[in-house]
Amino acid sequence: MKLGDFELDEVYCGQAEALLAQLPDDCINLTVTSPPYGKLRDYQGFEFDYHVIGKQLFRVTKPGGVCVWVVGDETIDGSESLTSFKTAIYFVEECGFRLHDTMYYRKMGFRFPSPNRYHSVVEYMFVFSKGKPKTFNPLMDKKNIWLPKRAKLMKRGRNGKQTWRENYTPTEYGRRNNIWTYSTGKGNSTDDDFAFEHPAIFPERLAEDHILSWSNPGDVVLDCFVGSGTTAKMAKKQGRLFLGFDISEKYCEVARRRVNSISYPLLLGE
Repeated sequence: MKLGDFELDEVYCGQAEALLAQLPDDCINLTVTSPPYGKLRDYQGFEFDYHVIGKQLFRVTKPGGVCVWVVGDETIDGSESLTSFKTAIYFVEECGFRLHDTMYYRKMGFRFPSPNRYHSVVEYMFVFSKGKPKTFNPLMDKKNIWLPKRAKLMKRGRNGKQTWRENYTPTEYGRRNNIWTYSTGKGNSTDDDFAFEHPAIFPERLAEDHILSWSNPGDVVLDCFVGSGTTAKMAKKQGRLFLGFDISEKYCEVARRRVNSISYPLLLGE
């Protein structure tokens, strides 16, 4: 299967802006990506222009599709750069996306202390949508701590008054909140030790949970900064088609090794 000149289930080396420009309009169901965080890591000198990327991502996203942008701010002169917020505002006001949710990725593991700030343990996961999201498969893994004490659900009216929701049947597990916690580092983010040839990988479960939430089997998942290939690998694992771009051939080879290490699951009806 192809999208324009691209074969799906492949990782392509090139500048993200240029490769995105070659994709057809309205062809991507979901993007899960994490761009370089300023100069926090050594990306072999490569940089990108979020202004061009944002407009191209909006163009290639299907109506109802979603773009998950995982990002953190570098610290300049002891304070945050605000690039993440500037990007989010630009994607909405200039590109056409909705900011459907501002989510947080909480990192468990080693922290890099700052002499005059609290330890930084979260990064942003901006969930942009092209119109109203067509797909939402909520992850139901939050333990209901009130069972069996509370058999009804509290709701709050616009006047602030709290009442009990009638005809509510409690379940053992409910929908998780928008702060997702993952352990990081070797042995936690992935079992592929060679993936750490890339300087900044995010946990496989993070990519997998977004893929499960915002797409369905057979959908096309893009990562325009594919890096070590985490999004592509998890898309393949969950029966989605994938497309990966990266400007570094070294990182493209790492990503290809990872996606080639697993097979597609049998889809329904096969």
